[in-house]
Amino acid sequence: MIDFREKLSEEVSNNVKDLTSEEIKELVEIPPNYDMGDYAMPCFRLAKKFRKSPQIIAEEIVNALKGNQYFERIENVGPYVNFFVNKEVLAEDVLKEVFDKKESYGATDVGKSRNVIVEFSSPNIAKPFHIGHIRTTVIGHALYRIYKFLGFNAIAINHLGDYGTQFGKLIVAYKQWGDRDVIESNPIPELLKLYIRFHQEAEKTPQLDDEARMWFKKLENKDSEATELWQWIRDVSLKEFNRVYDMLNIKFDSFAGESFYSDKMPVVVEKMEQKGLLTESQGAKIVDLESYDMPPALIKKKDGSTLYITRDIAAAIYRKEEYDFYKNIYVVGSQQILHFKQWIKIIELMGHDWAKDCIHVPFGMVSLEEGTMSTRAGRVVFLEDVLNKAVEKTKEIIENKNPKLENKEQVAKEVGIGAVLFQELSNNRIKDYTFSWDKTLAFEGETGPYVQYTHTRASSILRRADVKIDKDVDYSILINDEAVNVIRLLQGFNQVIIDAMEKNEPSFITRHITEIAKAYNRFYHSCPILSEDDDIKKARLLLTYAAKTVIKTGLNLLGIDAPEKM
Repeated sequence: MIDFREKLSEEVSNNVKDLTSEEIKELVEIPPNYDMGDYAMPCFRLAKKFRKSPQIIAEEIVNALKGNQYFERIENVGPYVNFFVNKEVLAEDVLKEVFDKKESYGATDVGKSRNVIVEFSSPNIAKPFHIGHIRTTVIGHALYRIYKFLGFNAIAINHLGDYGTQFGKLIVAYKQWGDRDVIESNPIPELLKLYIRFHQEAEKTPQLDDEARMWFKKLENKDSEATELWQWIRDVSLKEFNRVYDMLNIKFDSFAGESFYSDKMPVVVEKMEQKGLLTESQGAKIVDLESYDMPPALIKKKDGSTLYITRDIAAAIYRKEEYDFYKNIYVVGSQQILHFKQWIKIIELMGHDWAKDCIHVPFGMVSLEEGTMSTRAGRVVFLEDVLNKAVEKTKEIIENKNPKLENKEQVAKEVGIGAVLFQELSNNRIKDYTFSWDKTLAFEGETGPYVQYTHTRASSILRRADVKIDKDVDYSILINDEAVNVIRLLQGFNQVIIDAMEKNEPSFITRHITEIAKAYNRFYHSCPILSEDDDIKKARLLLTYAAKTVIKTGLNLLGIDAPEKM
């Protein structure tokens, strides 16, 4: 695709002595609106170099660039040189590339097959897969797809919370009040009841906490009864989680959770000892991080049991040895920022220069309208319930608006779940928000269903046209504002994907395809596509095909389906 900024820089450097293309490229800006040009070059910084006023320099540059094929107009406004892209050249360049690359448009090999680990979702075994997990799950999945699209070898890891004192609590609760058949009939809700009951009973009988710690220590020591109960709880929980992952069409390359690293931690702790990083504090082992403006990191409790931070250090070292990663990304809530700073600093102090490649991608918290979610108190909204409700609402809308639609069940699933995912991925990931059923199930406005409907609208037009789409069209037909606004957004799609990857921010793509949908709908209403004039029809159908293709690619990068009919 033509890089108009590059062409601009080359043309100016060819006609203005003593200015390199790179120097000019640094000066080029994007004006706040297209009335001021597609690109602008302020000349203030050139005044000292050429001993002339910026206005005179701008005028001389304009005079030197007459008749350029890439720009239909170049003019100076005071000290600025404004460049207006040749709209016909732009339309031909962008639409031909979309046509040729189809759903690979925007893909590059910037990744060079380097390994990028994306750790996301990571629910705690035996606890509800609730609405609070949606952020890590869908942000992580979108990042996984974005990295893959850009040529990286992306590896999706679900670091299950399948270790720790909570298993001691569950084992105690199960042995006191549990029924295996009842649990297997409805695993997560029944295990949740036991977990809640444990905390209620422990308030009255504190020694239950000591018993729970004892059972977790047994688990660490590979006690056969503790291990059998732990494995059973893990298996029935994962079966439940996979039902939700299937609804979201999410697959993982690894479910290696915290327990996987239990036998790898002694070596890691020994290495810390050898490096002189560990000190004793009240019988426990810590790393003093005061000189790095952080509190001490507790590595080993006085009873010898390990902690989350110890397992994260062991996991990172294992992943480097196993995958030799280029990036090791953790999509984990912002409340864990200090935790990640601590253990990444410890890895650095252990002498691993790849510590800088371990990247925490934080996100804001989800709360409920009635307050903070609490598993212990049983105040949660199950993610599966949210997805099912969205599907049910979509079915009702389909029955009212298009009862004869083929594959209603499948479309309801694609649109309903898509609505939930799109809303989640629309906002900057770092923002906190309050979960609302009304907002989550709202299909009006700039939503997932709106973007999906735009895709189906374009699909419908292409079906009704019943002509072969090709790139041999009269591109001069596509230079009106409505068409060019769509084409500019299609042109920018490539960079948006790169930006989303570099900032680990999928909402860039969500917002961009929303803008494409809005621009295409304005084009659709202003420019009759199935015109009686064959040349007009062919050109506008090509633009329709391109918009549909890029919207579908954008939705797919977010993990959202693009139905052909709605």
